[in-house]
Amino acid sequence: MTRTSVLLLGFVFSGLSIRAQDHPAPDLLSAIDSQSAPPTSYASATFKTTRLINGHTVEGLGKGVLDFKISHRFGKLNGGGYQLWGLDNATMRMGFDYGITDRILIGIGRSTFEKTFDLFFKVKLLRQSEGDINMPFTVSYIPTMAWTTLKFDKSRKNLSSSRYSYTHQLLIARKFSANTSLQLMPTFVHQNLVPLATDHNNMFAIGVGGRQKITRRTSFNAEYYYQLPSTQLSGSTNSLSMGFDIETGGHVFQLHVTNSQGMTEKQFISNTDGKWGKGDIFFGFNISRVFNVGKQRRKQVTPSGT
Repeated sequence: MTRTSVLLLGFVFSGLSIRAQDHPAPDLLSAIDSQSAPPTSYASATFKTTRLINGHTVEGLGKGVLDFKISHRFGKLNGGGYQLWGLDNATMRMGFDYGITDRILIGIGRSTFEKTFDLFFKVKLLRQSEGDINMPFTVSYIPTMAWTTLKFDKSRKNLSSSRYSYTHQLLIARKFSANTSLQLMPTFVHQNLVPLATDHNNMFAIGVGGRQKITRRTSFNAEYYYQLPSTQLSGSTNSLSMGFDIETGGHVFQLHVTNSQGMTEKQFISNTDGKWGKGDIFFGFNISRVFNVGKQRRKQVTPSGT
C-alpha cells in the first residue's frame, strides 16, 4: 500500500469518527424505558353532570363554562288525590355554577324551601389515571355555606348568626368501566341553630352514590347518606334518592324520587324527616344547561371529564 493510500484511509476514518461524535448513538436503555412507560390516560365522564341527585359529584366544569341548573321537588306522594299526589305543592332551586379553571368551579343558588341561599366552590384534588401516573380515584373537595332568610318566630329571641350553616365534603369516586361509577362522600355539617337544645350543632355523615349506564344517553343513579347516630338530629332520617339521567344534546334531565324535600346540603343530609315506609316520597327533577361564556371558544362545553 502506497503512502498516498494510507493517508487517504486515515482521512476517511477520522471523518467518520468526528461524525460519530457529532451524532452520538442513542442510549439503548433510555429507548427501552420510553417505550415501556405508556403516556398517562385520565378517566373521563365519571358522572354526567356535577350533581348526582341531591348531592355533588366529583365532576367539574371546563374553564369559562356556565352551568344553569333548575331543581324542582313536588310534594309527598302520600298526599293523595286531593293534593294530586304531591303535584299541587312544589319547591324549587335555581343555581349557577361557573368554571374558573378546569379544576375549580364556584356556584350560587337560591331555594324556595326555607328561602335559602347557598354558596360553594369545588376543587378537584386528584384525577383517576393510568399509565405513567397511576391514580385509582378522582377526589374533589367542596365546602358550602347556606343562609336561611325565612322569617323568625318573633315570640323568641333569635340571632342573625342562627341563619347560617356550613358543610364540608370530600368526594371520592372511581369509574370502574364505561358504564359503572361509584362515589363515597364523607361529610361534616355544622348548624348554628338546631331544633332542640339537646341536639348537636356538628353532624357527621357518610354518603355513597353510584351511576349505571343503561343506554348511550340514559343512566340509573342512586345516593344514600347515613348519619352517624351519635350526632344525628332528633326526628331526622337518612336521605335515600334514586333516579334516571337523560341526555338530550346540551341538556341533561334528571328524574328522581327521594325522601328529602330540601335541596341544599344542610337540608337533605341532616334535616330529612321523610320516611319511605310511610310514603313520604317526593318526585322531582333537575335540568342542567351549559353555556360557554369564556373568551376562548371551546369545542366541548359539557362538564369536564375526570
